[in-house]
Amino acid sequence: MSTIAGRPSRKNSWGNDALTDPSTDEPRVGNAEFDRARFSGDAHFDGMRISGDLSMPEAVVTGHLWLYGTEVGGEARFDDAEVGGHAWFVNAKFAGDADFHRTRIDGDALFYGMVVSGDPTLVAAQVGGDTWFDGAQFDGRLWITASTFTGTCSLSAVRIGGNALFDSTVFEQTVQFGPLVCEGRLDVSGAVFQGVSTIEAVTGDLRFVRTRWASTAALRLRHAAVDLSDAVLEFPVSIAARSRPFVTDHGELDEPFPADAPVRVVSTRGVDAAHLVLTDVDLTDCLFAGTVHLDQLRLEGRCKLPTAPAGLRWTPRRTLAEEQHWRAARSGGTDGWTPAPEGETVLEPAVLAPVYRQLRKAFEDAKDEPGAADFYYGEMEMRRHDRGTPRAERALVAAYWALSGYGLRASRALGWLFAAMAATVLALMLWGVPKETPGPANPDGPYAERLTSERFEKSLRVVINSVVFRSAGQDLTTTGTYVEMTSRIAEPILLGLAVLAVRGRVKR
Repeated sequence: MSTIAGRPSRKNSWGNDALTDPSTDEPRVGNAEFDRARFSGDAHFDGMRISGDLSMPEAVVTGHLWLYGTEVGGEARFDDAEVGGHAWFVNAKFAGDADFHRTRIDGDALFYGMVVSGDPTLVAAQVGGDTWFDGAQFDGRLWITASTFTGTCSLSAVRIGGNALFDSTVFEQTVQFGPLVCEGRLDVSGAVFQGVSTIEAVTGDLRFVRTRWASTAALRLRHAAVDLSDAVLEFPVSIAARSRPFVTDHGELDEPFPADAPVRVVSTRGVDAAHLVLTDVDLTDCLFAGTVHLDQLRLEGRCKLPTAPAGLRWTPRRTLAEEQHWRAARSGGTDGWTPAPEGETVLEPAVLAPVYRQLRKAFEDAKDEPGAADFYYGEMEMRRHDRGTPRAERALVAAYWALSGYGLRASRALGWLFAAMAATVLALMLWGVPKETPGPANPDGPYAERLTSERFEKSLRVVINSVVFRSAGQDLTTTGTYVEMTSRIAEPILLGLAVLAVRGRVKR
């Protein structure tokens, strides 16, 4: 093991006078190898220009490590290195990969303005102080996994050209992710946020599978498809779509995504939604089945849900993605419903009815009765199609659907009302209104002769009074009496269903 004390001089520390560039008076070297080297104080490599690789595996620096403005033309390896103080990589440039496998830094780690053309990797790394990546640029993949950041961690104005992985990483203090741009997938699966965290990201794919938040978190996103499957939320976590691009001290962030690409939440399965707030996000593809405390989910702003296909065959309403999948599988995908993604299990109505019920309650608790109406309709649809529901109950629900759309479609109830009124008027004209004699007598003669304006007016008066439970006071035949009795029961019910449907859409 080599032992180097203090700061290396430009002339002797490398053992070669030719390492200093006479035109810039800056130290230069080909490959720099410090495998298992030991620096008893600080190790300074400020401004070094290394045309080859920088290798420091298992090196030990008891003081601070300085690579301020250092340029490495090849790879940089710090595997199993230990730094007793701070590590400065401010404005350092690495043309190849930068590996920090099992690296331990007891002080702060500063990567301000760092540029890595290859893939930077921190696997099982440990930082005892604060970590700052502000202004860093990584052209390849950023891989930080199973690492521990004891202090504050900040990634502001960071740009990542490939995927960024923070899986199984522990952040013990405050975390500020962003504003940052990740052109690939931003994967924070399995990470643990023990302090307050803020994530401001521009990315196309954002994953929080089994991520744990032990404190409050605010996620402000652009263009991302967010997967929250099995995430653990111990405190309130809000996810909001940002309408405008992020702005940093260097100006507006350049976004490599279509301007109209929405923020989408694609799954909340396994999440305890009691602490989840979604604002202005697209839920068209979101899978809700399996979410815990879904009735406590808060949806704010304009949260888009999938809708039933257009056309007279289907009632316009908001639906769940899971119902879309079930109906597409049932019909073979030929009627406009969205089929399930490949490999996704299609759920049956018995599973989806409670999901609709809980979402309906969430809207009702938020005093949004009109918003809850579609989820009540979906719940009843799933009950109607559930083969496990008793036949009599299904028949009753089907009649409720046919007559008034579960008390939510006023047009359907009014249509049946007008049809019933027309049928009653016709029946009374033909058989109910007696012919003109000293006493009530059943009409006779051809049916066409019974369809007169006078008999129509009498029949209409009877029907209109029947709708509001009143007797018209009109003498009727025996048949007419029974027709009136039937209409006084059925037609007010249809009128009530129409009123109920209107109220459900305007109630606050």
